[in-house]
Amino acid sequence: MDAFYASVEALDRPELKDKPVIVGGGSRGVVCAASYQARKSGVRSAMPMFQAKRLCPQGVFLPVRMERYRQISGVVMRTLESFTPLVEPVSVDEAFLDLAGTEKIWGPPPQAGRAIKEAVKKATGLTCSVGMAPLRFLAKIASDRDKPDGLTVVEDLEAFLATVRLKEVSGVGKFSLDRLAQMGLTHLTQMRSLDRDRLHKMLGSLGEHLWDLAQGLDPTPVCPSRPVKSISHELTLQKDTGDPTLLCAHLLGLCQKVCARLRRQSLCGQVVILKLKYSDHRLITRRISLDQPSDQVDEIYRAARRLLLAASSGGCFRLVGVAVTGLILWENIPSSLFDQAREAKKKGLARAEDELCRRFGEKALTRASVLSTLDHRSPKRHNEGE
Repeated sequence: MDAFYASVEALDRPELKDKPVIVGGGSRGVVCAASYQARKSGVRSAMPMFQAKRLCPQGVFLPVRMERYRQISGVVMRTLESFTPLVEPVSVDEAFLDLAGTEKIWGPPPQAGRAIKEAVKKATGLTCSVGMAPLRFLAKIASDRDKPDGLTVVEDLEAFLATVRLKEVSGVGKFSLDRLAQMGLTHLTQMRSLDRDRLHKMLGSLGEHLWDLAQGLDPTPVCPSRPVKSISHELTLQKDTGDPTLLCAHLLGLCQKVCARLRRQSLCGQVVILKLKYSDHRLITRRISLDQPSDQVDEIYRAARRLLLAASSGGCFRLVGVAVTGLILWENIPSSLFDQAREAKKKGLARAEDELCRRFGEKALTRASVLSTLDHRSPKRHNEGE
């Protein structure tokens, strides 16, 4: 999808069309999406919001509305599934499709690509950019070559490979790019001049992966049911704080969000991970295993709070986050692990909470300890982006 969050905002508020729309998390957060008008001023995703405001003071700055973006994303994914059952969402605004064997239905690649774009536009009112290639990683790169509202079809594999820069390849970070650049390597096909074992010694498994891609080898399939490995939420605070009471209040709100997502997917988790970022941007993570898998706020929060109080002594923080991993479907957990009557009561309360939040918004029902962090009237608020 093209500048997805910003495009959804312009869809819901037509007066924003052709305006520099920037979606992100308050003045201390980062840019989550920028319209193409905003990008002309140099604004990019993951850029600090204060920098975006300096580059584009005329921009329209809006908070993230993830619930709305997920709603539109669902429409997009269902539309894609009308072309092939092999659809693998990789984020809220991006997916891989395997169209092998559908030529008699949708025609050759250019025709199929246009049909996908038209269907998404009709279903959502939004534009997308499509990349089509015989290899998964090249389709991803092709989709970025002609944004917005683009269609790029890779017909000459070798010729297209020769144009691919290493910085376009997913998984190649700054450290690897710098190291390769020192050797004069900037394009993927230059990897062919190196021995596969040498690349492995330099970059580990990434080196071997790059060598394979340079040869035009990418066996990664499109997997519609790729399992979820973790569920997380984090918050950049409006003001650095070392106040454990306030940090715990924020943490409780994040645990509520994580647990709601666990229950929506009929999952529970065994491992709780705390994420803290200091004022100087140092990042620490801590983890703890639960006695038994859970999707309950009180149990997840109790573990996360324990980690927080142990890790935050004497610190001042700008970001707090929580994740749950070690995920398992509820139906796969032996019933002998739980007190059945007690568990049924907890599940019933959680279902009621989820239904209220589904009907009236995620803030319709919350725990009292979170309320102080949601007071937007106070000039001393800590979470403007919440």
